[in-house]
Amino acid sequence: MQKLCNCGNMMTMKLRTVIYSVRVEIDNVPIYSCEACSRSEVFPEVKPDLTGLIAQLGEKPSRQTLLFNEWNEWADLFVEASALQKKPDPRRMDRLIEERINSLLDLLLLAQAADDQEWIADIYKRLNQISRRRMHT
Repeated sequence: MQKLCNCGNMMTMKLRTVIYSVRVEIDNVPIYSCEACSRSEVFPEVKPDLTGLIAQLGEKPSRQTLLFNEWNEWADLFVEASALQKKPDPRRMDRLIEERINSLLDLLLLAQAADDQEWIADIYKRLNQISRRRMHT
């Protein structure tokens, strides 16, 4: 996963730890990093969920470590792809995305059959996260 940096070099995707308020470590956050100019930026599709998580923590959070991939489907897909190989293959990522969408749709059918509104809402949230953008590599 790469994108062009403002300095003209390529930024690569890495899973990083974000520190919030000195007390909270949020692991497995997808971040673009440029080795040439040291610029970093959060993967745009996860930014709303990261800022939402930080807002939930409040101004004076307790000391803790969180796994962002438990909060965000994109982060979870990157963790899964990274476990399979050091540098995610775009075709492999496309397959992982397709498999995850199919799994979530299967779960949605179960949740609807059980009439579990909380579960249904969670699945819709996850599907919405994935649909923010189809990856362009």
